[in-house]
Amino acid sequence: MIGAARHIPKTGRPGAALLLALLLAACADLPAQDGLPPAATQPPPEAPTPSQAEIRQARAERNRAANQAAAHAAAEASDLSLAQRAFYTRMERRLIASGKLRRERVPLDAPIDAETLARNFLTIALRDEYGPDGRHAGSDGVAAPLRRWQQPVRLQLEFGASASQPLRNSITGEVAAYAQRLSRVSGHRVGMVANGGNFIILILTEDERLKIAPRLREMMPDIPAGDADMIRDLDPENACIVLAYSQHGSANYARAVALIRAELPSLMRTSCLHEEIAQGMGLANDNLQVRPSIFNDDEEFALLTRHDELLLQILYDPRLRPGMTEAEAGPIVRRIAAELLDESV
Repeated sequence: MIGAARHIPKTGRPGAALLLALLLAACADLPAQDGLPPAATQPPPEAPTPSQAEIRQARAERNRAANQAAAHAAAEASDLSLAQRAFYTRMERRLIASGKLRRERVPLDAPIDAETLARNFLTIALRDEYGPDGRHAGSDGVAAPLRRWQQPVRLQLEFGASASQPLRNSITGEVAAYAQRLSRVSGHRVGMVANGGNFIILILTEDERLKIAPRLREMMPDIPAGDADMIRDLDPENACIVLAYSQHGSANYARAVALIRAELPSLMRTSCLHEEIAQGMGLANDNLQVRPSIFNDDEEFALLTRHDELLLQILYDPRLRPGMTEAEAGPIVRRIAAELLDESV
């Protein structure tokens, strides 16, 4: 539940593929020798198309291998991981029993008006829960520029070996549907990819999380060592976390990584997915005064509310620009909030 911006420069140089392309282009301009026409080339044979039966068999074999690996990992789970699973199960039951983790998209007991919506946006999008030193900034947070993605958000799920194939399928479908929803309400492209994502979502047990550093650096070579350590040393009270990064000192997010504990029961896991992905899009803060919202550490609401969808609409409105301060964005935000709720400014 931490949003952090980092400067991650990227450099590059022409690779072998580019050099080969240049050589081929140069060769194409050379005249044929001895006046002979170039030799005819035969097209490579087409690879045979697998039958539906072969596709089903390959899928079944992958599923069987994943389930076997998951069963083995579950059998090898540490006492700490098992204890955490029990801990989060009790926590979910306690929260539900006390009226928390509500799932209404439009709760009737929490109406919103344009003034409240604008104030909540400025609190969530232009303040940070943690300061540059990593310490909690208190109830008011610390001032921050408006941040969001300019490029499409490509979500990539990374499961630990303990995740069975049915669980992988369930979470993948859930995240895919949520990505479509975020794309629709924000107007910004959000989708899923199998690899090459710029927003990595780790689904890991306690044992897997402690060993994730090499794989994490493989997927995000420029992740600061301190952030990798933060994920490794995550306090048990934190069920999930997200870190988002900008480049070259800008306010445009370019990379993000979220950790969701695999020990979480289903509703808490879904709640974490909703909050961390939305926070990783630029709604970085949490505040107890903001409701009805998931950006509120009292866990009253489990799922993205209509109020939160409006926050995303404001965040990605073209009238706002990354880097704006609260003073610059405030008047525009109030106009947008009034339009969204059809109220006079």
